[in-house]
Amino acid sequence: QLQLVESGGDLVQPGGSLRLSCAISGFLLDPYAIGWFRQAPGKEREGVSCISSSDGTTYYADSVKGRFTISRDNAKNTVYLQMNSLKPEDTAVYYCARRGGSLEYDYWGQGTQVTVSS
Repeated sequence: QLQLVESGGDLVQPGGSLRLSCAISGFLLDPYAIGWFRQAPGKEREGVSCISSSDGTTYYADSVKGRFTISRDNAKNTVYLQMNSLKPEDTAVYYCARRGGSLEYDYWGQGTQVTVSS
């Protein structure tokens, strides 16, 4: 069964750090790009970051550039999102998703909650 499972969300103070994991099963990570998205209450889902399959090219939304780092470990079939200098506006449910052959994101995880608050 094809699955993406996020973990690592937590309550953290402003300025703190978290590392999210996206553990993949049912398919090999290697050929696929993976994206991280987030959705805050009352807001639309937004793309946060993605990493390509071929050369590991990365993309970051302007709102997280310089604070978040995406990486992939093909041997562990896992993608990570290191989040530093967290701000209250980073509070959201974070999702990872696979970008399929049609370049659409076709499989999604269930999400992990990140709350940044003092």
